[in-house]
Amino acid sequence: MKKIFILAIGFIAFVTMSFIITKEEPPRYKNLKVLSKNTTKEEMDSLMHHFARSLGQRCGYCHAFNEEQKKMDFASDAKKEKEIAREMWKMTAKLNKKYFDVKDSKRLDAKLEVTCFTCHRGAKEPETKSPIVR
Repeated sequence: MKKIFILAIGFIAFVTMSFIITKEEPPRYKNLKVLSKNTTKEEMDSLMHHFARSLGQRCGYCHAFNEEQKKMDFASDAKKEKEIAREMWKMTAKLNKKYFDVKDSKRLDAKLEVTCFTCHRGAKEPETKSPIVR
């Protein structure tokens, strides 16, 4: 009986440790200056897709391509468009907090708020003239 109890405790400890060791860590993004350091992959994917659709652009518009590694370097600040996006994000957060009572700009579930699409409407540069009405 004592041996069975010890074996059962050992088995439970082994299973518990295997779950702890194999638990996958959420990705930690490098060089986040405006977004939360705890941004999840789902949140980041959602936000980047929103940016892409709102500006009608792809990743390479804001993110630099690393020729040596033959892939995008998402942490790089080589492109000025990335810094502009950060400033625009801060601007919309201020507008939302002041006028729409959006407390946390990192939450992506607000019902009424200013977003990239509000001005860009699918274009990389927002329109600066009113449309001609006839």
